[in-house]
Amino acid sequence: MYNKILGLLLVSQICIAQRVQSVDSLIISITNWKTQPLGNRILWKSYHFDQKDVFESNQMINILETPLKNKKIKFGLAAADEKKTDNTAKRLLLPTSKIASQNQAIAAVNAGFFDTKNGGAVDFLKIDGKVMDTTRVVNVPRLPTHAIAAVSIHQNKVRIIKGVNKSGWEKELTEENVLLTGPLLLLNGVTQALEKNAFNDNRHPRTCACITKNKKLLLITVDGRSSESYGMTLPELTSLARALKCKDAINFDGGGSTTMYIAGQPENGVVNYPSDNKIFDHAGERSVSNIFVLLKK
Repeated sequence: MYNKILGLLLVSQICIAQRVQSVDSLIISITNWKTQPLGNRILWKSYHFDQKDVFESNQMINILETPLKNKKIKFGLAAADEKKTDNTAKRLLLPTSKIASQNQAIAAVNAGFFDTKNGGAVDFLKIDGKVMDTTRVVNVPRLPTHAIAAVSIHQNKVRIIKGVNKSGWEKELTEENVLLTGPLLLLNGVTQALEKNAFNDNRHPRTCACITKNKKLLLITVDGRSSESYGMTLPELTSLARALKCKDAINFDGGGSTTMYIAGQPENGVVNYPSDNKIFDHAGERSVSNIFVLLKK
């Protein structure tokens, strides 16, 4: 009898959680987003949800939206410059806004995970056919989830890829631009399994890329680590992507790295609220290794 009651309680909790999640998704899908055209068929959408709206928490969300087939822009990846001393090169770390402005980007978000001490990406990165960084995880029985998924750009076509748990799989990708990152959140409309760990299950600022059912690219930032915006777990981020009608979605580096840049905007183009200075303003950018850019052709 005890096990039966326990089972009923568990089912009840799951049903309640699913019902709450569906309500959150409905609110997101019908939200009247503040929308600003940026030209070149790019839209900037933003909304500040309060605690009665989604996930019972304050959330500040920014979205860059553009058709996947957009002849006016070029999708790309950009990395911080190299610093050469004594015939050796070291990858620099620079704020997203700095890398974006150096590359004359219309808009950008931070992208892959990186080495905070030595600079450079910790995962495979190829830009315009040149391998910039290689995966640094070696001799482990199981690769981390940010090393078994990727975003590729080939002939200006963006694709989100599910890889395999095999070291070096990414080197077989022939696209001229490849960024290993993750975890993968959605693929062909199917929610991907996520490990139970603090990175996935605690709320943090998040950045992700999505491809919608109607063939648009979304670059999303969710601010966090403040009372004004709590941040999201990866299951919550997956629910957000699904509510925005995404069929494929992948997580980028987040936390203090989460940044959205739009050229010509105040605050050096930073439009979200990066958290590295622990103040809800636009000045808390963290230096990163690489970014995803929208460039004018």
